[in-house]
Amino acid sequence: MTEVRIAHHGGPDALQPHLIEVPSPAPGEILIRVRAAGVNRPDVLQRAGNYPPPPGANPAPGLEVSGTVAAIGAGVTRFAAGDAVCALSNGGGYAQFCVVPAGQALPIPQGLSFVQAAAIPETFFTVWANLFQIGRAHKGDIALIHGGTSGIGTTALMLCREFGIRTFATAGGEEKCAAIRELGGEAINYRREAFADVVLARTDRHGADVILDIMGGNYFNDNLATLARDGRLLVIGFLGGPIAERVDLRAIAQKRAVVTGSTMRTRTAQEKAAIADALQAHVWPALSQRRCVPIIHATYPLARAADAHRTMESGQHIGKIVLEVD
Repeated sequence: MTEVRIAHHGGPDALQPHLIEVPSPAPGEILIRVRAAGVNRPDVLQRAGNYPPPPGANPAPGLEVSGTVAAIGAGVTRFAAGDAVCALSNGGGYAQFCVVPAGQALPIPQGLSFVQAAAIPETFFTVWANLFQIGRAHKGDIALIHGGTSGIGTTALMLCREFGIRTFATAGGEEKCAAIRELGGEAINYRREAFADVVLARTDRHGADVILDIMGGNYFNDNLATLARDGRLLVIGFLGGPIAERVDLRAIAQKRAVVTGSTMRTRTAQEKAAIADALQAHVWPALSQRRCVPIIHATYPLARAADAHRTMESGQHIGKIVLEVD
């Protein structure tokens, strides 16, 4: 089979196809004949040498796939050969076949294509685990989502709309702000407005009950200023740097704020399986009714994975980028 690997740390051209043997699933795993694979920011960071895979993970890029079950390992009872599934992988998704723990796979929601299904796992697992489980977002809350037109951002906006959460989201440019409004969010053009001022003004100084932040250090103080009392700040990315400077800790104490963060790759298989079960119970019904369907910005054949990375790094996309696999 063909698997795209990272030949060396560097630019998109570091992604190179390799011919390897088709792997066999170990006990508790399934082998998926990949039809589509999602492209995500962690793939780009890993290629550049800034996000090494955890021990035991497949070092090839690709954290989400869709396709059909080709084989099952010992002890797997919830899937059979031929089932259409999407899955959160532990690497190796840019390939014709991919082995994943069975607990990280889910049936493709009714009516969705392989391309749409491949755009679900990484962002839906991440948003659900952070915004709804750790961040305890619920109906009536006010949320702020940074990077509102990214895969994470569009997913968060759709899920907040689904569960009755008023949502603000930041983006750069009017086209992206229009996309945020189409998803039910209140758009903030960060190039023209200070997001803390906008959120506080539009909420009668209440602020945001929960903030999902992909920026990190350079947004930290403004995020604290935006938080409501008892607010939760969830840091899941560091596009603005990993270091927050000149933080006044009194702001955290005065607001009784919770500041936390997480990564998905370092979670155990059991933790990921629990997130999958929660998604199937709470989100899969909405997906099957064609609500919260991922927005697909562009698709590329597997052989053009480098072009997919260039598109992501351009910052011009709205929604998800997906590789189609022959």
